[in-house]
Amino acid sequence: MTVDARQILGGVVTFTMFAMLGNMIKKDHLDSVEVRLPEASAVQFDAIKVTEQSLVTLPRVSKGPWKEEDGTELKPCWTRPESEVEQSKGFITFSLTNGPEYHVSQIADAVVVARYLGATLVLPDIRGSKPGDTRHFQEIYDVEKFVKGLDGVVEVAKDQPAEISTRKLGVVRVPNRVTKGYIAQHIEPIFREKGNLRLATYFPSVNMRKTKGNMDLDSISCLATFGTLELQPEVHEVVDSMVERLRTLSRKSNGQFIAVDLRVDILEKKGCQGSGTQKSCYSPHEIGTFLRKIGFTIDTTIYVTQSTWHSSLDALKEIFPKTYTKESIMPAEKKDKFLNSESSEFAKALDFYICSQSDVFVPAISGLFYANVAGKRIASGKTQILVPDQLATTAPASNFLSFYVSKKNHFVYSCFC
Repeated sequence: MTVDARQILGGVVTFTMFAMLGNMIKKDHLDSVEVRLPEASAVQFDAIKVTEQSLVTLPRVSKGPWKEEDGTELKPCWTRPESEVEQSKGFITFSLTNGPEYHVSQIADAVVVARYLGATLVLPDIRGSKPGDTRHFQEIYDVEKFVKGLDGVVEVAKDQPAEISTRKLGVVRVPNRVTKGYIAQHIEPIFREKGNLRLATYFPSVNMRKTKGNMDLDSISCLATFGTLELQPEVHEVVDSMVERLRTLSRKSNGQFIAVDLRVDILEKKGCQGSGTQKSCYSPHEIGTFLRKIGFTIDTTIYVTQSTWHSSLDALKEIFPKTYTKESIMPAEKKDKFLNSESSEFAKALDFYICSQSDVFVPAISGLFYANVAGKRIASGKTQILVPDQLATTAPASNFLSFYVSKKNHFVYSCFC
């Protein structure tokens, strides 16, 4: 029987196809596959095209550049004072303002001053940015844990003493990270004259860097900064439920998620001007581009501190479809209390503590929020804090690790070891 040439050719092609298929199956056991990425300015994040230029090696199943944290919390280096200071009859009053990132520093300064003067610290109220937006301390923070944390350090009055309302308080401005010398020169004389003081902390700079013997009260400052403020149970429960929701949405990345401090109102005020590493803030699109360049995949779950959706976030969501705000992941029954226009202090508290617990933290905005979230994260062993760079190219995420971590120059390293 004569065999048609076309049949022979067809048999050869079929055999070749099976051989190729076999080789492909074998390559499933390899760690990587070679693909070509377009130039950075033309990257299409939803559909990377294979080309014949610029070969780079990518994992076959990319899980993103998540760091394997060992979960080890640092141990406090400070020692609680063994003896109490001589107690005066005076009181120190103050208010918490501008959100948790400021509250942490305001508490530390007030405790340091009260300890040095031997004064009783009056439990502060919490004041929002709008007139009349005042809350009791216990609405957000745990009073009992606060008082217990300061036991033996300073006395705390839970209620406003009657004698304060009938006396004229001396009002003093206190620079953040106040020193013993400053207290002795500028605060103690007024306290001795007036008997009671009202403190107003101001921030000449965002100074959260590690100090070397800056003052005798370093241990008191460490204790006040890292050992006093905890959320009250209801707020804590909302934070836990939102974190759990984000981890559920992050199944493809083993429950890991990124938190980005990205608030549109702040970005609009700062204008995000500058270039390269000199920028003080980054737009949603710049954040998305940065994260994609350093290897996070489109399945990555991202939480942004912007409370409700804003059209500018669309650029980030196009790159990372699983981008969420508080509004989209908060339990429905909690939204009226925590997201209405008069609840900004609640919203800020949720952001601060979610950013402290995320697997990766990215500060799109420089400032005290970044500094104090970094301190809380470092103390708990969560050190993957990545600082954006608009000039970033495809590079390991470790290249963009915060100097607070890589140089160990955050104040937290004066308190923990």
